[in-house]
Amino acid sequence: MGRRRCHRRYGRVAGLLGLAVVATGSVAAHGAALGGGGREAVAVPTWLFLVTGGAAIGASFLLASLVTDRALIAAVHEWRRRAPVPGASRLGSVLSLVGVVGLLWVFVVGVVGPQRGASNAAVLLVWVGWWAGFTMSTYLVGSVWPALNPWRTVADSLSSLDRLYPDRLGAWPSVVGLLALIWIEVVSPVAGDPRTLAAVVAGYTAVTLSGAIAYGPDRWFETVDPIARVFRYYGRLAPLAREGGSIRLRLPGTALAETRLVDGFDEVGFVIALVWATTYDGFVATPAWESAVAPIVEAGVPPLVLYLVVLVAGYLLFVGVYLLGTRYSRQLAGTYLSTATLARRFAPPLLAIAAGYHLAHYLEYFLSLAPSLIATAATPLALRETVPVLALPGWFDAVALASVLLGHVLAIWTAHAVAFDSFPGRLQAIRSQYPYTVVMVLYTISSLFIVSQPTIEPPFL
Repeated sequence: MGRRRCHRRYGRVAGLLGLAVVATGSVAAHGAALGGGGREAVAVPTWLFLVTGGAAIGASFLLASLVTDRALIAAVHEWRRRAPVPGASRLGSVLSLVGVVGLLWVFVVGVVGPQRGASNAAVLLVWVGWWAGFTMSTYLVGSVWPALNPWRTVADSLSSLDRLYPDRLGAWPSVVGLLALIWIEVVSPVAGDPRTLAAVVAGYTAVTLSGAIAYGPDRWFETVDPIARVFRYYGRLAPLAREGGSIRLRLPGTALAETRLVDGFDEVGFVIALVWATTYDGFVATPAWESAVAPIVEAGVPPLVLYLVVLVAGYLLFVGVYLLGTRYSRQLAGTYLSTATLARRFAPPLLAIAAGYHLAHYLEYFLSLAPSLIATAATPLALRETVPVLALPGWFDAVALASVLLGHVLAIWTAHAVAFDSFPGRLQAIRSQYPYTVVMVLYTISSLFIVSQPTIEPPFL
């Protein structure tokens, strides 16, 4: 009877978590607005999904059942090498100057440059050079955003009122800010209209500098600013990190297992928002979304409202599913640790999944449009009838599938390390991972299916 009840419990966990992930997708580059085109349908046979899902599940259980040597896990995560960086302060000053010049470039070229997205160097700089290329470099190599951040550079040169920031707000304003930015990106022409982009950047600049002046740059960029938090979290995946005047080399993703990366549920909320944002951004650019919402729009619901409602509802669903998985994890582990504590500890591994989805779509996007960025940057005020685009071979689609899977495997490994750091018993650590493994495996299989589908411009906008 006990074993039967246990099986029913696992079934309920899988069923509840499965409901939340069957409609998930992955981040879309919205490249059609820039002339990069959308992803064509890729014929992915059923056996590939089965093999992929089986490989993910096999890797999860191998990690849980075979790699149980705490000394080995600690050795992997504590491996470090350091190297001095001559002229680190000078390099930081150069990066700060580059960031400010880049921000001014976006304003000027966005307003007076050619008003066609594919020919405008400001649009290409933001979406191809920054959000695609620079973001990938942040989690693949290391983060230099603290030095490059133009808003921080300007804020540091201004006088601050140093008002007391309301502690009760925590990081929630950054969650709202991230979701708002994603909604604006999806529903507005900001990805293809230069002046709209310049206006959005100007508005973001005004809000950011006002907040930094009111509460101080340190408080604002460490707590409130969503972009700074995105790059800070993504930087924890990277093998390189700055430590004083030196560079620290570590194995990719191992910093996600550190205990103080996420300190409160507000920061857990931001991690989940980042994962959901990548999913939402891609899901609304699929034919499945168009078919599902067509009757709702035809019934008279404004598309802008519909996109906003789905954005908020999907985020709340993701939060609920994560908390449900955490509660079952606590029950299966039989631990005195609270659900809130476990939620904080196991949130960082989800960043590996978010990075995997980002890489899956933006690598091809970046490589295809990088020649366009270089060509338009050479003559930013000239209208070009055509811009060079790199045609990638058909087999490159497999890179997207591999990126999603690698992000999943890294998340599984990191969560495994967190479990052995959190629980004294070997069986506790293994059992605690069952709900999280269900979430990650179902999420990955669903996302691999979406990755293989064609992408379109978000409909009805």
